[in-house]
Amino acid sequence: MAVTNAKKTHVNPVYAGYMADPFVWKVNDTYYAIGTGSADAGGQALGKAFTVLQSPDFYDWQFAANALLRPDPALGNNFWAPEVAYHDGRFYLYYSVGHGDKQHQLRVAASNSPQGPYRDLGVTLVDPTKCPFAIDAHPFQDVDEQWYLFYARDFLDLAGGRAGTALMVAPLERMTRLAGEGTVVLRAQSDWQRFQRNRSMYGKVWDWHTLEGPFVRRHAGRYYCFYSGGRWESENYGVDYGVANHVLGSYSDAGNEAGPRVLRTIPGKVVGPGHNSIITGPDGETEYIVYHAWDAGMTMRQMCIDRLVWTPEGPRVG
Repeated sequence: MAVTNAKKTHVNPVYAGYMADPFVWKVNDTYYAIGTGSADAGGQALGKAFTVLQSPDFYDWQFAANALLRPDPALGNNFWAPEVAYHDGRFYLYYSVGHGDKQHQLRVAASNSPQGPYRDLGVTLVDPTKCPFAIDAHPFQDVDEQWYLFYARDFLDLAGGRAGTALMVAPLERMTRLAGEGTVVLRAQSDWQRFQRNRSMYGKVWDWHTLEGPFVRRHAGRYYCFYSGGRWESENYGVDYGVANHVLGSYSDAGNEAGPRVLRTIPGKVVGPGHNSIITGPDGETEYIVYHAWDAGMTMRQMCIDRLVWTPEGPRVG
């Protein structure tokens, strides 16, 4: 898929290297992107974690730095899904670190520069003794300037939906502390959100489902929580959303029973698109969705950019 404007065109992927879970933000006249690199995802990160790209125009992207100074090795060697928030003159990097796919905790680091280096602040945002798997932190500032943290965690009860990873939100008391345990945003309800049948987790075997990668956009007075569902390694992965009248919910993603409505696999064009962020382009009006998708051989996830269009039926890729 390609996106055109009067001067330049996005040709996907927009960066040749591995760039999963891309988050894009703008500082003055420069655009930055941060994401999960192959070593970060595979547990082979030895030095700084997380790739940072920069662009002067939102179209041409180049490597800029690796962002995060490695924290205590006892925390683990898998670094996933970074996002950055700017508050009171500092850049805060939210990320998860852990051991494989069963133990992850949310951490926060800080820097005076968007490129870093970011230093871990020694804070675990969600108590790992109560929640051993928490990933995909997304800081969101509402119109009243209050910050919130959306994230994904595991649910084993069946009362609110299907067992698996799903979405939470909690106010930030300060940039390094959640105010309370938070509330549920969305739980998996549909077959396309299945990660794996007969998955061994927490000493049992589950029909496991996954909602992850939350990103919130306020549009026309309502809150849209975009998320990725399904299995990230397969073609069933895609982007959908829930809608609420308040940032804390309640959210509904009714209408997606047939599959994700924003991004999904299109054979020959895009495979396994997911884990998005959204940003306004250089014209100050056009919105773009930034996401990763697999290369043709499904050997690496790469950063892609397309226009986001708000239709009467909801947000769609143009």
